[in-house]
Amino acid sequence: MPDESLVSFTSHKILFLNTLAFTVCFAAWMLNGVLVTYLTDNGIFEWSMVQIGWLLGVPVLTGSLFRLPIGILTDRIGGKWVFGILLLFCSVPMFLLSQANSYSTFLLLSFLFGMAGTSFAVGVGYTSVWYPKSWQGRAIGIFGMGSAGASLTTLIGPSLLNNLTAGGANPEGWRQLPVIYAGALLAMAILFLIFAQNKKPVAAGKSLQAIVMPLTQIRVWRFGLYYFLLFGCFVTFSQWLVPYFVNVYQTDLILAGLLASTFSLPAGLFRAVGGFLSDKYGARKVMYGVLGCSVILSFFLIIPRMEISSPGSGVMATSAGTVTSVSDTAITVNNKTYPVTAKSNMFEHVNRKALVFPAKESWHEVLVKPGDKVTKKQLLAQGTTRIYFKANMWVFIGLVMFIGMAWGIGTAAVFKHIPEYFPTQIGLVGGMVGLIGGLGGFVGPILFGYLLSTTGLWTSSWMFVLLLSIICLVWMHLIITRMMNRSAPDLADKFEHPH
Repeated sequence: MPDESLVSFTSHKILFLNTLAFTVCFAAWMLNGVLVTYLTDNGIFEWSMVQIGWLLGVPVLTGSLFRLPIGILTDRIGGKWVFGILLLFCSVPMFLLSQANSYSTFLLLSFLFGMAGTSFAVGVGYTSVWYPKSWQGRAIGIFGMGSAGASLTTLIGPSLLNNLTAGGANPEGWRQLPVIYAGALLAMAILFLIFAQNKKPVAAGKSLQAIVMPLTQIRVWRFGLYYFLLFGCFVTFSQWLVPYFVNVYQTDLILAGLLASTFSLPAGLFRAVGGFLSDKYGARKVMYGVLGCSVILSFFLIIPRMEISSPGSGVMATSAGTVTSVSDTAITVNNKTYPVTAKSNMFEHVNRKALVFPAKESWHEVLVKPGDKVTKKQLLAQGTTRIYFKANMWVFIGLVMFIGMAWGIGTAAVFKHIPEYFPTQIGLVGGMVGLIGGLGGFVGPILFGYLLSTTGLWTSSWMFVLLLSIICLVWMHLIITRMMNRSAPDLADKFEHPH
């Protein structure tokens, strides 16, 4: 491509530093999911479920709300200083967390280290200015792989806590975990400030009013809705799947954490794939595929574990007469024999966990006895059908892994649009889109909790995903169709490369 020559060693160096810093920040951002669970499960702190919910949600909320101002700051002064200072700042409350002894202190420090979540807005803007358009999708996708830091905390955090507390013999050993994370943030800050080079967008000198003007465009909010689904639901399910596995499939907490990582790890890693595909085929085509997959996969995921008993096909007399004999397999009326099906209790004799597809059992319950007079079309035996669906755990894992991959690809495709439509306000627009997506990660667990309590179905969360996926897909298609109706046949190319 004509601008490939603009990609330099320095560009790749900055991308590497950004991705590494984002990984560290994202791992720190998700720390409370592991740490708070450990502290409450082991009785170190006696916090209510409401208090626990706030401790899990506050870092996500902070990291979301401050993405917009951090994105604007990145556009104005450059990513080196914003990212470096952010890492230094977050290391302080993370270290002080090791000294926390009260809920209020823990909550305040969680609010402060939650600023690590704003690192995405910094990294998107700072990465984009180092690459030409033909490389921006790939670069942002590779940078987004740092979100796999969430799965690193899920996988490594419990083992670290087990070692630091000597298997529970020294409960206060948990205090070393925030110190380790603070050390990682501090070390990354030093590396970043030493080796990174600063660079700002061309329009860094614009007035604040001119800079925020893109936020009046509906396109920004549409991208935000896509990101609410693709990133917000990724953050939500990274935490929500742990209790999901425990309650629906009766796994223990450690196994639930490992199984949840089969969703979060591929979702993070496939952002790079999304960037590559967006550069090669265009972000619009990728988004069609991603939203289509989200609709199809979430539809299959809404089917819950269930056991249904329903009236089935019964046995009726074809003529009047007297019942002469009744057995488990037949009813005889005069000289006519009516076959009946006895209950087999098949579900009590099979490995239910091995079932993949719905299974059916039908039987008859005899309603007459020898000597009874019956009339024509009288019901001799009532039919019952029982349908059992296990929602096999391994099938479920496969489906959530695929939807995680699709969302990972989609998050990169969303941000591929931003430098094309807003090349001089990448940090601002990326910050706003990231803010909306991050709020999805905060609102999601609360919303899913209400849906669960209202419906009694764990799959109600997937019902919400299905509805939101359909809305996003339909809105995108309507916008594209409207643009094509207004413009010349070359619109598709203009849509992908408006500048």
